[in-house]
Amino acid sequence: MFKIGDVEIKNRVVLAPMAGVCNSAFRLTVKEFGAGLVCAEMVSDKGILFNNEKTLDMLYIDEREKPLSLQIFGGEKETLVEAARFVDRNTNADIIDINMGCPVPKITKCDAGAKWLLDPNKIYDVVSAVVDAVEKPVTVKMRIGWDEHHIYAVENAQAVERAGGKAVAVHGRTRAQMYEGKADWNVIKQVKEAVSIPVIGNGDVQTPQDAKRMLEETGVDGVMIGRAALGNPWMIYRTVRYLETGELIPEPSVREKIDVCILHLDRLIALKNEHIAVKEMRKHAAWYLKGVRGNAKVRNAINECNTREELVSLLMNFVEEVEAKQNAQAV
Repeated sequence: MFKIGDVEIKNRVVLAPMAGVCNSAFRLTVKEFGAGLVCAEMVSDKGILFNNEKTLDMLYIDEREKPLSLQIFGGEKETLVEAARFVDRNTNADIIDINMGCPVPKITKCDAGAKWLLDPNKIYDVVSAVVDAVEKPVTVKMRIGWDEHHIYAVENAQAVERAGGKAVAVHGRTRAQMYEGKADWNVIKQVKEAVSIPVIGNGDVQTPQDAKRMLEETGVDGVMIGRAALGNPWMIYRTVRYLETGELIPEPSVREKIDVCILHLDRLIALKNEHIAVKEMRKHAAWYLKGVRGNAKVRNAINECNTREELVSLLMNFVEEVEAKQNAQAV
């Protein structure tokens, strides 16, 4: 267990804020698998200030998800401060996180996301202004640097701490690496040694054993899991159990995977309506099927589904096929 400000995080496993994925339906599902903290997908500061309907919908939080960190992004101090103030007063988020890691050009072109990583003084300036404007604890998620020639992770984390930030999450890649190459856990370790606020490590945690190794090698307070949890909330549950007891729980059966996939779908329908939810769920359904033998045909068919009935029928038929094959082999 660790604390971010006065917010208690009951274990060391954190769901990363993934754009286009971490809405309330996904977060709640992951939370039920035991995540100590879940993070919402990044929300535009200007979208909040212009009362953009789609943006404001992204601020919805189910009480069962808490504690929750809500992430905002922007390239200007004034708008970030105003957006943070809105989140502070108008949402039930527990923590306000500032995105300083997104590598996508359309974000960095606006001086947002990973663009902040080039100037520790600017980081200090904006974080201290946000901290002064809100009651909730403020944190930052960042990458180790802009590229291999501009790795200021230690200075940037120290700036966050000096400004009153209550924690920092560090993804062990540079902006230039995007999501390729290897995450540098050694830089994460340097950050942990340089600050006294909690540090959450992120990058290349694909198994419960990876999570344990990251904790041991870097000394971080928590481990952030992102892509490994897509279609696989069991990764969260298995990691929590492994860190607490040393026991490695088996992977779920195909039926277990699809049952949770359908639960996730129904939550998404309740959140967004059937038409939008089914379209969004196509990618998730494909992730739930990852690693299941013979899934190629059904993954292609998923992209043709437009209704809940079509998608559920397709998935359940596939489960029955897989189970029939397994039973035949067992005889």
